[in-house]
Amino acid sequence: MNNLEMARSYLRQAEERIKHAQEALKTGNHAYTIRQSQESVELALKGTLRLLAIEPPKWHDVGPVLKRHRDLFPQWFRDKIDEVASISRKLRREREPSMYGDEETGTPPDQLYSLLDAEEALEYARKVLDFCIRLLAECGR
Repeated sequence: MNNLEMARSYLRQAEERIKHAQEALKTGNHAYTIRQSQESVELALKGTLRLLAIEPPKWHDVGPVLKRHRDLFPQWFRDKIDEVASISRKLRREREPSMYGDEETGTPPDQLYSLLDAEEALEYARKVLDFCIRLLAECGR
């Protein structure tokens, strides 16, 4: 499998996570919305790295890697890198709590997040995915 195929696959997987996040939002499962949004952002950004033949790191927040390779991206995407890196970092912080809760305070994930939190995470994920789909369309011909 080549980098373009991998990038497309990652973006398909990111789209699938968005669908699950939307379903979870409808049912009031805010923690799962956040978790799926984080996974979507991670996959979409790792897909952009694959698209440019950059091996994605094994950790969840790839923002620093995007910044390090900023010059390889088209100008419009370069202009978005700080924003998507910030989104990646914010959602990365919620990865474990959205699944396991806050183990220090004994607060389950269902009690950690509000509708506002879930809507914000989903909005972030949609935005990042849209940028990455546009990049794939331009660079992945």
